[in-house]
Amino acid sequence: MSKPTVTAANEEQRAAWLARVVPEVERVRPGLWSIPVPIPINPLRYVLVYALEIPDGVAIIDAGWNTDEAYDALVAGLRTAGYEITDVKAVLVTHIHPDHYGLAGRIREVSGAWIGLHPEDARLVHERYDDSAIQALIARERSLLLRCGVPEMTAQELAGASMMLRSFVTMAVPDRLIEDGDRMDLPGWDLRAIWTPGHSPGHLCFVEPDRRLLFSGDHVLAKITPMVAVHPQSTANPLADYLDALRSVGKLDVDEVLPAHEFRFLELGERVDYVVKHHEERLAEVERVLAETGGSTCWDLATRLTWSRPWESIAPHMRRGANNETLAHLVWLEARGLVSRVPGEPDLWLSASSM
Repeated sequence: MSKPTVTAANEEQRAAWLARVVPEVERVRPGLWSIPVPIPINPLRYVLVYALEIPDGVAIIDAGWNTDEAYDALVAGLRTAGYEITDVKAVLVTHIHPDHYGLAGRIREVSGAWIGLHPEDARLVHERYDDSAIQALIARERSLLLRCGVPEMTAQELAGASMMLRSFVTMAVPDRLIEDGDRMDLPGWDLRAIWTPGHSPGHLCFVEPDRRLLFSGDHVLAKITPMVAVHPQSTANPLADYLDALRSVGKLDVDEVLPAHEFRFLELGERVDYVVKHHEERLAEVERVLAETGGSTCWDLATRLTWSRPWESIAPHMRRGANNETLAHLVWLEARGLVSRVPGEPDLWLSASSM
């Protein structure tokens, strides 16, 4: 499938992405700013934090990683917009991943801002980021990997592969829970929450119908597709959740999409159609390769699929994501009776054509 090119809402921002540099702080529209906050040692390079002007300060959508470099970039960006970090009154977090949630607690400590999360992500905070609970989560991940057919030593290594990311998060229990359809209490803005599970169970987008804007978090991006994977904190069928939410968002009547990475773009509906077709083609590939093997573990199947680079060159910690994404596609197919699972350690997957 050929990959369509969306129209960048700001060509300079797109050019910065392609040049692998951080874009400038930008006044997107009156009362709205885009502030790139760097991510250390990550191909995404930065998070786009959006600052919305309100009468007594600003509200921000997402926060960035908890590093001094990221914090300083956010402070500098707010100053370019004419504000201090102490002027932040609200942090609306699209989802719980470190590059979106990590700085929220530090911002609250300095400014007194309230933090908002969807309940489905809020319930994950303790297990994911509390030192007293993390070992139990790692054990659950290891068990899942073993059932996928990951060799025992590799499973032990991969289960704890995200531990290093926890240092980029200030654990912060949210002050407010944001439900699907909630209207944010931000004077001058008609900002409404849309629950878009899949990339995380509680992922949120925010739509501003008067300004015809969609703040899409990681749900819809201009060039890449977000990871949708089965893992110990995911929903039972995250790909089904994601595709349902994606199709719903694609019906929104907006002029511009403001994602958390890459660059702002137009043509929401066309981008959604492409991502849906991408997953349909991936599901077909999974089903085809599984039929060719006559039955496979998830891990073995993942090694046979088409990735952006050869399997041998994928970093070990990224192989966990590839495995868990493959599992998400298998679970989707299983729910529709197109594949079946023979439980065990490891589970064996069979296509309907070979049963």
